[in-house]
Amino acid sequence: MKSLARRGAEVRLAELNEEIKAIYAAFPDLRRGAPPAASRRRRKPMSASQKKAVSARMKKYWAERRKATK
Repeated sequence: MKSLARRGAEVRLAELNEEIKAIYAAFPDLRRGAPPAASRRRRKPMSASQKKAVSARMKKYWAERRKATK
């Protein structure tokens, strides 16, 4: 039984290889693999003064949120 399953698997593998060859013949650009991932945009680093400004803004924001919930 196992030998029959192996033979069936070999035949299916041969069919798949033929199908892959046909696909590559129709679309040769697929051989290059996956398209390169889109480059991620990076943020510019913040200066110390910008960080300080953000910190002050967020402290004010959270103070107002705490005041509103009371």
